[in-house]
Amino acid sequence: MASPITPSTGLGSGLAIGDIVSALVNSDKLAKQTQITTQTKLVTTQLSGIGTLQSALSAFQTLIKPPVGTTSTLQFAGYAATSSDTTKMTVTSDNTAVPGTYAVKVNNIATSSSVASAAFSGGSTSAIPTGSLTISQNGNSKTYTIPAGATLASVVKQINADTKTTAISANIITDDNGSRLVLGSTITGAGTEIKTTSSITALRMDGTAVLDPTDKASAGYIGNPPVSASLTINGLAVTSKSNTIDKALGGVSMTLLPGSNNSTTTVTVSTNTDGLKASLQAFVDSYNAVVSAVSAVTKATISDTPDPTTGATVTPAALTGDSMPRSILAALRDELVTSGASGNVTVLSQLGITTGQSDGKLTLDSKKFDTAMTNGMAGDVQQLFSGTGDGKNGLLARMNAAVTPYTQTGGIFDTRKTSLNKQQSNLQDQQTALDLRVTTLTATLTAKYNAMDLLVGQLKASANSITSFFDTLNAQKS
Repeated sequence: MASPITPSTGLGSGLAIGDIVSALVNSDKLAKQTQITTQTKLVTTQLSGIGTLQSALSAFQTLIKPPVGTTSTLQFAGYAATSSDTTKMTVTSDNTAVPGTYAVKVNNIATSSSVASAAFSGGSTSAIPTGSLTISQNGNSKTYTIPAGATLASVVKQINADTKTTAISANIITDDNGSRLVLGSTITGAGTEIKTTSSITALRMDGTAVLDPTDKASAGYIGNPPVSASLTINGLAVTSKSNTIDKALGGVSMTLLPGSNNSTTTVTVSTNTDGLKASLQAFVDSYNAVVSAVSAVTKATISDTPDPTTGATVTPAALTGDSMPRSILAALRDELVTSGASGNVTVLSQLGITTGQSDGKLTLDSKKFDTAMTNGMAGDVQQLFSGTGDGKNGLLARMNAAVTPYTQTGGIFDTRKTSLNKQQSNLQDQQTALDLRVTTLTATLTAKYNAMDLLVGQLKASANSITSFFDTLNAQKS
Protein backbone atom coordinates (compact mmCIF):
# COMPACT_ATOMS: atom_id res chain seq x y z
CA MET A 1 0.00 0.00 0.00
CA ALA A 2 1.18 3.58 -0.61
CA SER A 3 2.70 5.38 2.39
CA PRO A 4 1.01 8.63 3.51
CA ILE A 5 4.44 10.03 4.55
CA THR A 6 5.91 12.82 2.46
CA PRO A 7 9.68 12.24 2.44
CA SER A 8 11.07 15.63 3.50
CA THR A 9 13.35 17.38 5.92
CA GLY A 10 11.69 19.20 8.82
CA LEU A 11 11.91 22.95 8.27
CA GLY A 12 12.29 23.64 11.96
CA SER A 13 14.41 20.72 13.16
CA GLY A 14 16.27 19.85 9.98
CA LEU A 15 15.49 16.17 10.64
CA ALA A 16 14.45 13.72 7.85
CA ILE A 17 11.02 13.16 9.34
CA GLY A 18 9.75 10.96 6.50
CA ASP A 19 12.71 8.57 6.80
CA ILE A 20 12.45 8.42 10.59
CA VAL A 21 8.72 7.60 10.51
CA SER A 22 9.23 4.98 7.78
CA ALA A 23 11.97 3.29 9.75
CA LEU A 24 9.88 3.20 12.92
CA VAL A 25 6.77 1.89 11.13
CA ASN A 26 8.70 -0.79 9.19
CA SER A 27 10.38 -1.94 12.39
CA ASP A 28 7.01 -2.23 14.09
CA LYS A 29 5.36 -4.25 11.30
CA LEU A 30 8.36 -6.41 10.26
CA ALA A 31 7.70 -9.43 12.47
CA LYS A 32 3.96 -9.65 11.73
CA GLN A 33 4.41 -8.98 8.00
CA THR A 34 7.07 -11.69 7.77
CA GLN A 35 4.74 -14.14 9.52
CA ILE A 36 1.80 -13.33 7.21
CA THR A 37 3.93 -13.48 4.06
CA THR A 38 5.53 -16.80 5.06
CA GLN A 39 2.21 -18.41 6.04
CA THR A 40 0.45 -17.14 2.90
CA LYS A 41 3.17 -18.59 0.67
CA LEU A 42 2.99 -21.91 2.55
CA VAL A 43 -0.81 -22.15 2.28
CA THR A 44 -0.81 -21.20 -1.41
CA THR A 45 1.89 -23.78 -2.13
CA GLN A 46 0.01 -26.50 -0.24
CA LEU A 47 -3.22 -25.72 -2.11
CA SER A 48 -1.33 -26.00 -5.39
CA GLY A 49 0.20 -29.32 -4.30
CA ILE A 50 -3.17 -30.77 -3.31
CA GLY A 51 -4.59 -29.60 -6.64
CA THR A 52 -1.80 -31.45 -8.48
CA LEU A 53 -2.51 -34.65 -6.54
CA GLN A 54 -6.27 -34.36 -6.96
CA SER A 55 -5.96 -33.87 -10.72
CA ALA A 56 -3.76 -36.95 -11.18
CA LEU A 57 -5.83 -39.15 -8.87
CA SER A 58 -9.14 -38.04 -10.41
CA ALA A 59 -7.82 -38.84 -13.90
CA PHE A 60 -6.75 -42.28 -12.68
CA GLN A 61 -10.14 -42.91 -11.10
CA THR A 62 -11.98 -41.76 -14.23
CA LEU A 63 -9.96 -44.32 -16.19
CA ILE A 64 -10.62 -47.27 -13.89
CA LYS A 65 -14.22 -46.31 -13.09
CA PRO A 66 -15.60 -43.64 -15.43
CA PRO A 67 -18.58 -41.45 -14.42
CA VAL A 68 -22.05 -42.89 -14.94
CA GLY A 69 -23.09 -42.64 -18.58
CA THR A 70 -19.55 -42.75 -19.96
CA THR A 71 -17.32 -45.62 -21.04
CA SER A 72 -13.75 -46.24 -19.92
CA THR A 73 -11.01 -46.66 -22.50
CA LEU A 74 -9.92 -49.68 -20.49
CA GLN A 75 -11.33 -52.84 -22.04
CA PHE A 76 -10.29 -55.85 -20.00
CA ALA A 77 -12.54 -58.34 -21.73
CA GLY A 78 -10.42 -61.41 -22.43
CA TYR A 79 -12.22 -61.92 -25.72
CA ALA A 80 -13.49 -59.37 -28.27
CA ALA A 81 -16.19 -59.63 -30.93
CA THR A 82 -15.77 -58.39 -34.49
CA SER A 83 -18.19 -58.07 -37.41
CA SER A 84 -17.23 -59.05 -40.96
CA ASP A 85 -19.32 -56.14 -42.33
CA THR A 86 -19.67 -53.11 -40.08
CA THR A 87 -21.99 -51.43 -42.62
CA LYS A 88 -24.58 -54.12 -41.88
CA MET A 89 -23.95 -54.91 -38.24
CA THR A 90 -21.81 -53.68 -35.35
CA VAL A 91 -20.94 -55.86 -32.37
CA THR A 92 -19.56 -55.42 -28.86
CA SER A 93 -18.67 -57.99 -26.22
CA ASP A 94 -18.58 -58.06 -22.43
CA ASN A 95 -16.66 -60.12 -19.91
CA THR A 96 -18.86 -63.18 -20.46
CA ALA A 97 -18.02 -63.60 -24.17
CA VAL A 98 -16.35 -66.84 -25.26
CA PRO A 99 -14.41 -67.68 -28.44
CA GLY A 100 -16.43 -68.73 -31.47
CA THR A 101 -17.59 -67.92 -35.00
CA TYR A 102 -21.25 -67.29 -35.81
CA ALA A 103 -23.13 -66.72 -39.07
CA VAL A 104 -25.86 -64.11 -38.56
CA LYS A 105 -28.43 -63.92 -41.36
CA VAL A 106 -30.77 -60.90 -41.16
CA ASN A 107 -34.15 -61.37 -42.79
CA ASN A 108 -35.36 -57.90 -41.84
CA ILE A 109 -34.57 -55.22 -39.28
CA ALA A 110 -37.07 -53.89 -36.76
CA THR A 111 -39.06 -50.86 -37.88
CA SER A 112 -41.17 -48.23 -36.13
CA SER A 113 -44.65 -46.88 -36.59
CA SER A 114 -45.42 -43.76 -38.60
CA VAL A 115 -48.94 -42.33 -38.88
CA ALA A 116 -50.49 -39.31 -40.57
CA SER A 117 -53.66 -37.33 -39.91
CA ALA A 118 -56.30 -36.10 -42.33
CA ALA A 119 -55.17 -33.18 -44.51
CA PHE A 120 -55.56 -29.50 -43.53
CA SER A 121 -55.87 -27.00 -46.33
CA GLY A 122 -54.26 -24.08 -44.46
CA GLY A 123 -50.73 -25.48 -44.21
CA SER A 124 -48.79 -25.16 -40.95
CA THR A 125 -50.96 -22.22 -39.88
CA SER A 126 -54.19 -24.22 -40.20
CA ALA A 127 -56.46 -23.44 -37.26
CA ILE A 128 -57.01 -26.35 -34.87
CA PRO A 129 -60.21 -26.29 -32.77
CA THR A 130 -60.01 -26.30 -28.99
CA GLY A 131 -60.02 -29.84 -27.61
CA SER A 132 -57.77 -32.69 -26.51
CA LEU A 133 -55.40 -35.13 -28.20
CA THR A 134 -54.22 -38.41 -26.66
CA ILE A 135 -51.31 -40.29 -28.27
CA SER A 136 -50.87 -43.95 -27.35
CA GLN A 137 -48.13 -46.46 -28.11
CA ASN A 138 -46.93 -49.68 -26.57
CA GLY A 139 -49.30 -49.35 -23.60
CA ASN A 140 -48.25 -45.77 -22.81
CA SER A 141 -50.22 -42.61 -23.53
CA LYS A 142 -49.90 -38.84 -23.30
CA THR A 143 -52.79 -36.37 -23.43
CA TYR A 144 -52.43 -32.82 -24.75
CA THR A 145 -54.87 -29.97 -24.28
CA ILE A 146 -55.33 -27.98 -27.49
CA PRO A 147 -55.86 -24.33 -26.46
CA ALA A 148 -57.83 -21.66 -28.26
CA GLY A 149 -55.97 -20.17 -31.21
CA ALA A 150 -53.90 -23.30 -31.80
CA THR A 151 -52.45 -24.05 -35.22
CA LEU A 152 -51.05 -27.21 -36.79
CA ALA A 153 -47.55 -25.87 -36.12
CA SER A 154 -48.26 -25.17 -32.43
CA VAL A 155 -49.62 -28.71 -31.95
CA VAL A 156 -46.39 -30.08 -33.45
CA LYS A 157 -44.42 -27.95 -31.00
CA GLN A 158 -46.48 -29.27 -28.05
CA ILE A 159 -45.82 -32.88 -28.99
CA ASN A 160 -42.09 -32.40 -29.64
CA ALA A 161 -41.61 -30.80 -26.24
CA ASP A 162 -42.13 -34.29 -24.74
CA THR A 163 -40.14 -36.33 -27.25
CA LYS A 164 -37.46 -37.33 -24.72
CA THR A 165 -40.01 -39.02 -22.48
CA THR A 166 -42.56 -40.26 -25.04
CA ALA A 167 -40.12 -41.27 -27.84
CA ILE A 168 -42.69 -39.79 -30.26
CA SER A 169 -41.93 -36.87 -32.56
CA ALA A 170 -44.21 -34.81 -34.77
CA ASN A 171 -43.79 -33.08 -38.10
CA ILE A 172 -45.88 -31.66 -40.97
CA ILE A 173 -45.90 -33.18 -44.44
CA THR A 174 -47.72 -31.36 -47.22
CA ASP A 175 -48.99 -33.54 -50.08
CA ASP A 176 -51.36 -32.86 -52.97
CA ASN A 177 -54.34 -32.87 -50.60
CA GLY A 178 -52.96 -30.46 -47.98
CA SER A 179 -50.85 -30.55 -44.81
CA ARG A 180 -50.93 -33.58 -42.50
CA LEU A 181 -49.74 -34.03 -38.92
CA VAL A 182 -47.25 -36.94 -39.05
CA LEU A 183 -46.16 -38.85 -35.94
CA GLY A 184 -43.11 -41.09 -35.76
CA SER A 185 -41.33 -43.03 -33.00
CA THR A 186 -37.92 -44.37 -32.02
CA ILE A 187 -39.61 -47.45 -30.50
CA THR A 188 -39.52 -50.38 -32.88
CA GLY A 189 -41.09 -53.82 -33.20
CA ALA A 190 -44.40 -55.48 -33.92
CA GLY A 191 -47.30 -54.21 -31.82
CA THR A 192 -45.87 -50.69 -31.37
CA GLU A 193 -48.39 -48.93 -33.63
CA ILE A 194 -49.14 -45.30 -32.78
CA LYS A 195 -52.80 -44.49 -32.21
CA THR A 196 -54.56 -41.26 -31.31
CA THR A 197 -57.92 -40.39 -29.83
CA SER A 198 -59.17 -36.83 -30.01
CA SER A 199 -62.22 -34.61 -29.70
CA ILE A 200 -60.98 -33.16 -33.00
CA THR A 201 -61.95 -35.52 -35.79
CA ALA A 202 -59.09 -34.60 -38.14
CA LEU A 203 -56.49 -35.56 -35.51
CA ARG A 204 -57.75 -39.13 -34.99
CA MET A 205 -55.25 -41.71 -36.34
CA ASP A 206 -55.29 -45.52 -36.24
CA GLY A 207 -51.82 -47.05 -36.61
CA THR A 208 -53.33 -50.38 -37.69
CA ALA A 209 -55.24 -48.90 -40.65
CA VAL A 210 -53.50 -47.83 -43.84
CA LEU A 211 -53.86 -44.21 -45.02
CA ASP A 212 -55.31 -43.65 -48.49
CA PRO A 213 -53.06 -40.92 -49.96
CA THR A 214 -55.72 -39.97 -52.50
CA ASP A 215 -58.30 -39.24 -49.81
CA LYS A 216 -58.02 -35.88 -48.02
CA ALA A 217 -60.02 -37.20 -45.04
CA SER A 218 -58.09 -40.47 -44.70
CA ALA A 219 -55.78 -41.05 -41.71
CA GLY A 220 -53.63 -44.03 -40.63
CA TYR A 221 -50.20 -45.55 -41.02
CA ILE A 222 -47.91 -44.57 -43.86
CA GLY A 223 -45.21 -46.75 -45.33
CA ASN A 224 -45.52 -50.13 -43.60
CA PRO A 225 -46.72 -51.25 -40.17
CA PRO A 226 -43.95 -51.75 -37.59
CA VAL A 227 -42.31 -55.18 -37.53
CA SER A 228 -39.81 -56.91 -35.27
CA ALA A 229 -36.33 -57.86 -36.40
CA SER A 230 -36.04 -61.38 -37.80
CA LEU A 231 -32.70 -63.18 -38.04
CA THR A 232 -30.94 -66.50 -37.57
CA ILE A 233 -27.74 -67.23 -35.66
CA ASN A 234 -26.07 -70.36 -37.05
CA GLY A 235 -29.50 -71.33 -38.37
CA LEU A 236 -31.39 -70.73 -35.10
CA ALA A 237 -34.30 -68.26 -35.46
CA VAL A 238 -34.30 -65.10 -33.36
CA THR A 239 -36.97 -62.39 -33.18
CA SER A 240 -36.36 -59.02 -31.54
CA LYS A 241 -38.43 -55.85 -31.22
CA SER A 242 -35.20 -53.85 -31.08
CA ASN A 243 -32.37 -53.70 -33.58
CA THR A 244 -29.95 -54.02 -30.68
CA ILE A 245 -29.86 -57.68 -29.75
CA ASP A 246 -27.91 -58.35 -26.58
CA LYS A 247 -29.32 -61.59 -25.17
CA ALA A 248 -29.38 -63.94 -28.11
CA LEU A 249 -25.63 -64.63 -28.27
CA GLY A 250 -23.89 -64.94 -24.88
CA GLY A 251 -21.58 -62.03 -24.08
CA VAL A 252 -22.18 -60.34 -27.45
CA SER A 253 -24.42 -57.40 -28.33
CA MET A 254 -25.36 -56.98 -32.01
CA THR A 255 -26.79 -53.84 -33.60
CA LEU A 256 -28.54 -54.25 -36.95
CA LEU A 257 -28.05 -51.29 -39.27
CA PRO A 258 -30.33 -49.92 -42.02
CA GLY A 259 -29.75 -51.78 -45.26
CA SER A 260 -28.93 -55.09 -43.59
CA ASN A 261 -32.13 -56.87 -44.75
CA ASN A 262 -31.38 -60.17 -46.46
CA SER A 263 -27.69 -60.04 -45.52
CA THR A 264 -25.36 -62.47 -43.76
CA THR A 265 -22.60 -61.30 -41.44
CA THR A 266 -19.95 -63.34 -39.67
CA VAL A 267 -19.42 -62.53 -36.00
CA THR A 268 -16.10 -63.70 -34.59
CA VAL A 269 -15.17 -63.78 -30.91
CA SER A 270 -11.43 -64.20 -30.37
CA THR A 271 -8.67 -63.39 -27.89
CA ASN A 272 -8.52 -59.65 -27.26
CA THR A 273 -4.71 -59.43 -27.32
CA ASP A 274 -4.37 -55.93 -28.76
CA GLY A 275 -7.19 -54.51 -26.65
CA LEU A 276 -5.79 -56.01 -23.44
CA LYS A 277 -2.28 -54.71 -24.17
CA ALA A 278 -3.58 -51.20 -24.91
CA SER A 279 -5.67 -51.24 -21.73
CA LEU A 280 -2.77 -52.48 -19.62
CA GLN A 281 -0.50 -49.74 -21.00
CA ALA A 282 -3.15 -47.09 -20.33
CA PHE A 283 -3.50 -48.40 -16.76
CA VAL A 284 0.29 -48.32 -16.28
CA ASP A 285 0.60 -44.78 -17.70
CA SER A 286 -2.19 -43.39 -15.51
CA TYR A 287 -0.80 -45.07 -12.39
CA ASN A 288 2.65 -43.67 -13.17
CA ALA A 289 1.13 -40.19 -13.51
CA VAL A 290 -0.06 -40.49 -9.90
CA VAL A 291 3.41 -41.60 -8.80
CA SER A 292 4.96 -38.63 -10.64
CA ALA A 293 2.48 -36.23 -9.03
CA VAL A 294 3.32 -37.55 -5.55
CA SER A 295 7.03 -37.15 -6.26
CA ALA A 296 6.55 -33.61 -7.61
CA VAL A 297 4.78 -32.40 -4.47
CA THR A 298 6.96 -34.18 -1.90
CA LYS A 299 10.54 -34.34 -3.20
CA ALA A 300 12.69 -31.47 -1.95
CA THR A 301 15.15 -29.74 -4.30
CA ILE A 302 18.84 -29.75 -3.34
CA SER A 303 21.08 -26.99 -4.69
CA ASP A 304 24.85 -26.45 -4.49
CA THR A 305 24.23 -22.70 -4.27
CA PRO A 306 22.72 -21.44 -0.98
CA ASP A 307 19.59 -19.30 -1.14
CA PRO A 308 20.66 -15.62 -1.09
CA THR A 309 18.02 -14.79 1.51
CA THR A 310 17.91 -17.78 3.84
CA GLY A 311 21.24 -19.46 3.06
CA ALA A 312 19.46 -22.82 2.73
CA THR A 313 20.57 -25.40 0.16
CA VAL A 314 17.41 -27.53 0.41
CA THR A 315 14.08 -26.22 -0.90
CA PRO A 316 11.01 -28.19 0.29
CA ALA A 317 8.30 -29.12 -2.20
CA ALA A 318 4.63 -28.19 -1.69
CA LEU A 319 3.88 -31.19 0.55
CA THR A 320 7.32 -32.29 1.75
CA GLY A 321 6.87 -34.07 5.06
CA ASP A 322 3.11 -34.42 4.60
CA SER A 323 1.88 -37.98 5.22
CA MET A 324 -1.10 -37.76 2.83
CA PRO A 325 0.80 -38.30 -0.47
CA ARG A 326 2.60 -41.31 1.00
CA SER A 327 -0.73 -42.70 2.22
CA ILE A 328 -2.14 -42.49 -1.31
CA LEU A 329 0.77 -44.45 -2.78
CA ALA A 330 0.64 -46.99 0.04
CA ALA A 331 -3.08 -47.60 -0.55
CA LEU A 332 -2.55 -48.14 -4.29
CA ARG A 333 0.50 -50.36 -3.86
CA ASP A 334 -1.32 -52.53 -1.34
CA GLU A 335 -3.93 -53.33 -3.99
CA LEU A 336 -1.26 -54.11 -6.59
CA VAL A 337 0.17 -56.89 -4.45
CA THR A 338 -3.11 -58.13 -2.94
CA SER A 339 -4.75 -61.20 -4.48
CA GLY A 340 -8.35 -60.59 -5.45
CA ALA A 341 -10.33 -62.90 -7.70
CA SER A 342 -8.88 -66.40 -7.80
CA GLY A 343 -7.43 -67.61 -11.08
CA ASN A 344 -4.26 -68.54 -12.89
CA VAL A 345 -3.14 -64.88 -12.96
CA THR A 346 -2.92 -63.43 -9.45
CA VAL A 347 -0.08 -60.88 -9.72
CA LEU A 348 0.77 -58.32 -12.41
CA SER A 349 4.28 -59.69 -12.86
CA GLN A 350 2.77 -62.72 -14.60
CA LEU A 351 1.70 -60.31 -17.35
CA GLY A 352 5.08 -58.60 -17.60
CA ILE A 353 4.23 -55.65 -15.33
CA THR A 354 6.93 -54.83 -12.79
CA THR A 355 7.62 -52.01 -10.31
CA GLY A 356 10.78 -49.90 -10.62
CA GLN A 357 12.98 -50.06 -7.52
CA SER A 358 14.16 -46.44 -7.81
CA ASP A 359 10.99 -44.57 -8.72
CA GLY A 360 8.13 -46.97 -7.93
CA LYS A 361 6.68 -46.70 -11.44
CA LEU A 362 5.20 -49.60 -13.39
CA THR A 363 6.55 -50.92 -16.70
CA LEU A 364 4.97 -53.36 -19.16
CA ASP A 365 7.20 -55.93 -20.86
CA SER A 366 5.51 -56.62 -24.22
CA LYS A 367 7.31 -59.92 -24.77
CA LYS A 368 6.23 -61.34 -21.42
CA PHE A 369 2.69 -60.17 -22.07
CA ASP A 370 2.59 -61.81 -25.51
CA THR A 371 3.87 -65.03 -23.96
CA ALA A 372 1.09 -64.93 -21.37
CA MET A 373 -1.50 -64.50 -24.13
CA THR A 374 0.02 -67.39 -26.07
CA ASN A 375 -0.38 -69.52 -22.97
CA GLY A 376 -4.12 -68.79 -22.93
CA MET A 377 -4.26 -66.32 -20.03
CA ALA A 378 -6.64 -63.81 -21.67
CA GLY A 379 -9.59 -64.91 -19.58
CA ASP A 380 -7.47 -64.79 -16.42
CA VAL A 381 -6.43 -61.20 -17.19
CA GLN A 382 -10.08 -60.32 -17.49
CA GLN A 383 -10.79 -61.94 -14.13
CA LEU A 384 -7.82 -60.25 -12.42
CA PHE A 385 -8.94 -56.75 -13.39
CA SER A 386 -12.73 -57.10 -13.61
CA GLY A 387 -13.24 -59.68 -10.87
CA THR A 388 -15.98 -62.23 -10.46
CA GLY A 389 -19.60 -61.91 -9.38
CA ASP A 390 -20.27 -58.26 -8.54
CA GLY A 391 -16.69 -57.40 -9.54
CA LYS A 392 -15.68 -56.01 -6.14
CA ASN A 393 -12.74 -58.44 -5.92
CA GLY A 394 -11.31 -57.19 -9.23
CA LEU A 395 -8.22 -54.95 -9.25
CA LEU A 396 -10.08 -52.03 -10.85
CA ALA A 397 -12.84 -52.04 -8.23
CA ARG A 398 -10.32 -52.36 -5.38
CA MET A 399 -8.20 -49.52 -6.79
CA ASN A 400 -11.30 -47.36 -7.07
CA ALA A 401 -12.25 -48.12 -3.47
CA ALA A 402 -8.73 -47.11 -2.38
CA VAL A 403 -8.83 -43.66 -4.00
CA THR A 404 -12.49 -42.79 -3.37
CA PRO A 405 -11.91 -41.54 0.23
CA TYR A 406 -9.60 -38.89 -1.24
CA THR A 407 -11.55 -37.84 -4.35
CA GLN A 408 -15.19 -38.06 -3.23
CA THR A 409 -17.19 -34.94 -2.41
CA GLY A 410 -16.42 -34.05 1.19
CA GLY A 411 -13.44 -36.44 1.15
CA ILE A 412 -9.86 -35.94 2.28
CA PHE A 413 -8.93 -33.55 -0.53
CA ASP A 414 -12.03 -31.40 0.01
CA THR A 415 -11.47 -31.33 3.77
CA ARG A 416 -7.84 -30.27 3.40
CA LYS A 417 -8.68 -27.58 0.86
CA THR A 418 -11.47 -26.21 3.03
CA SER A 419 -9.08 -25.93 5.98
CA LEU A 420 -6.39 -24.24 3.87
CA ASN A 421 -8.89 -21.84 2.33
CA LYS A 422 -9.98 -20.81 5.83
CA GLN A 423 -6.35 -20.19 6.76
CA GLN A 424 -5.89 -18.16 3.59
CA SER A 425 -8.96 -16.07 4.37
CA ASN A 426 -7.74 -15.53 7.94
CA LEU A 427 -4.33 -14.40 6.67
CA GLN A 428 -6.02 -11.94 4.32
CA ASP A 429 -7.93 -10.54 7.32
CA GLN A 430 -4.67 -10.27 9.26
CA GLN A 431 -3.05 -8.44 6.34
CA THR A 432 -5.94 -5.99 6.16
CA ALA A 433 -5.67 -5.35 9.91
CA LEU A 434 -1.91 -4.88 9.65
CA ASP A 435 -2.28 -2.45 6.74
CA LEU A 436 -4.77 -0.45 8.80
CA ARG A 437 -2.39 -0.42 11.79
CA VAL A 438 0.47 0.76 9.54
CA THR A 439 -1.69 3.57 8.16
CA THR A 440 -2.76 4.67 11.65
CA LEU A 441 0.74 4.45 13.12
CA THR A 442 2.22 6.34 10.19
CA ALA A 443 -0.30 9.13 10.55
CA THR A 444 0.22 9.30 14.35
CA LEU A 445 4.02 9.40 14.20
CA THR A 446 4.00 11.89 11.33
CA ALA A 447 1.72 14.21 13.31
CA LYS A 448 3.96 13.94 16.41
CA TYR A 449 7.18 14.63 14.51
CA ASN A 450 5.56 17.48 12.61
CA ALA A 451 4.40 18.98 15.93
CA MET A 452 7.92 18.59 17.30
CA ASP A 453 9.34 20.20 14.19
CA LEU A 454 6.89 23.10 14.55
CA LEU A 455 7.91 23.60 18.21
CA VAL A 456 11.60 23.49 17.35
CA GLY A 457 10.96 26.01 14.62
CA GLN A 458 9.18 28.31 17.07
CA LEU A 459 12.03 28.00 19.61
CA LYS A 460 14.57 28.78 16.92
CA ALA A 461 12.56 31.84 15.92
CA SER A 462 12.47 33.03 19.56
CA ALA A 463 16.19 32.44 19.94
CA ASN A 464 16.90 34.38 16.79
CA SER A 465 14.70 37.26 18.01
CA ILE A 466 16.50 37.46 21.37
CA THR A 467 19.90 37.28 19.72
CA SER A 468 18.91 40.05 17.35
CA PHE A 469 17.68 42.20 20.29
CA PHE A 470 20.96 41.93 22.16
CA ASP A 471 22.95 42.54 18.99
CA THR A 472 21.01 45.77 18.55
CA LEU A 473 21.72 46.89 22.16
CA ASN A 474 25.39 46.19 21.80
CA ALA A 475 25.46 48.19 18.61
CA GLN A 476 23.80 51.22 20.30
CA LYS A 477 26.27 51.18 23.20
CA SER A 478 29.10 51.13 20.80
